[in-house]
Amino acid sequence: MAFCGYRRILASRVPHMQRITPSLSRQTEVSGRIKEMSTGIQSVASRLHSSGLLRTQGLIGGKWTNAYDGKTLQVNNPATGEIIAEVACMGVKETDEAISSAYDAYNSWSKLTAAERSKRLRKWYDLLMAHQEELGQLITLEQGKPLKEAVGEVSYGASFIEFFAEEAKRVYGDIIPPTLPDRRLFVLKQPVGVVGAITPWNFPLAMITRKVGPALACGCTVVVKPSELTPLTALAAAELALQAGIPPGAVNVVMGNASDIGDALLASPKVRKITFTGSTVVGKKLMAGAAGTVKRVSLELGGNAPCIVFDDADLDVAVKGTLAAKFRNSGQTCVCANRVLVQEGIYAKFADAFSKAVQNLKVGDGFSDGVVQGPLINEAAVSKVETFLQDAVSKGAKVLLGGKRHSLGMTFYEPTVISDVNSDMLVSRDEVFGPVAPLLRFKTEEEAIHMANDTNAGLAAYIFTNNVQRTWRVSEALEYGLVGVNEGIISTEVAPFGGVKQSGLGREGSKYGIDEYLEVKYVCMGNMNQN
Repeated sequence: MAFCGYRRILASRVPHMQRITPSLSRQTEVSGRIKEMSTGIQSVASRLHSSGLLRTQGLIGGKWTNAYDGKTLQVNNPATGEIIAEVACMGVKETDEAISSAYDAYNSWSKLTAAERSKRLRKWYDLLMAHQEELGQLITLEQGKPLKEAVGEVSYGASFIEFFAEEAKRVYGDIIPPTLPDRRLFVLKQPVGVVGAITPWNFPLAMITRKVGPALACGCTVVVKPSELTPLTALAAAELALQAGIPPGAVNVVMGNASDIGDALLASPKVRKITFTGSTVVGKKLMAGAAGTVKRVSLELGGNAPCIVFDDADLDVAVKGTLAAKFRNSGQTCVCANRVLVQEGIYAKFADAFSKAVQNLKVGDGFSDGVVQGPLINEAAVSKVETFLQDAVSKGAKVLLGGKRHSLGMTFYEPTVISDVNSDMLVSRDEVFGPVAPLLRFKTEEEAIHMANDTNAGLAAYIFTNNVQRTWRVSEALEYGLVGVNEGIISTEVAPFGGVKQSGLGREGSKYGIDEYLEVKYVCMGNMNQN
């Protein structure tokens, strides 16, 4: 399973490139751009390989392991289509071994003092930050987001390890006043056991640390299943965990056949909890599968975030905040503003100012200077955006900006703004997960709240207003787990992250996040008045 020399797979992209670049001169220009990108990216990948952070095997029981049948899967750079590496394509057997390894390691890891676990987590945090630049490069390489944004993700992801290193020492129980004089009642909090953590591709590091950090802090051990699209960051983080003194078996990483790995985690009675970030469809399947062994589940699922701009909002603040909420990671986050609801009195001004701001977003390879919009993750993501946009236009929406694939080719898509959107359009009903901002018009506060809540999702919402009373009214009325007021970036390790309705169960981050990995045990001691 050697590092595979960055072989080109552009041949499979030729029909797509011809479709969007009909002239020979345009094809030559696009090919030249891709070749230029490829040269720089190959250099980055080579340095990562030399550093030892570019791992291609799974981690089971502290040992780097190939798939038992020798199968591999390709990890591609979405900006160029090139193969970065071939990694082990694992399945049921490898997952079962990883579960057994985690189960065996649980007894010793959970018995360590909280202070000792804290020290090792702190060391892991230090190593993540010491390798911030390399990890950021790896994220950009396999996921495509701009390097500045990727380096920021490393800091954000590492912050969960730092926070829960400290929180490990604050897992407190309770003493309960007894109902009888010879009784003593108290409550213990103990780790749930082995955790199966299934993570997505859009935040290859942060979605792992947000789960593994609290799990390890309270004494659980973990089997991580990263997305097959972005496994390299997970493997690099696991390597640094080993270097930090996290013992063999406490953290295991298996990647490959998603359904086989998921089924193995669900079937095993040794796995006592599943934590998952991803689509609502998959989350429902995991929830149903977990019922067989009555596992605990934490689910952070899809969103349909409304961003509500009231007439009394500061226009500059609203534009800046909406831009951040919508276009971070090229619109590929579960908390991205999926619907921009604008009050009629400010609608025209906002649409004009927002479109101008979006027009200034530079699209390109994430390693290029000034780029703030990278490629979408794959062709399926682009096709989804196209389908949603075609549906909207067919039902009366107007494209104010963008609305087509970018001239760079591959999976690049132009940042897009559309107006005259209504609630019957796909783009209003489901996550577009791409750089498309639909503008919807509303008249009253009550109408805005109704429009915002008219969805099965309930993860994040945003409001822009200078009216303090309205801030409270609307925040309380919105059926969402997270609400940003005059701010588009609201996630932080110190606050609980999670949704309501069909956006999931449980919370991640903050003091509330560690409770998801703890069992509460009540102990009653009798005959305590005897000598």
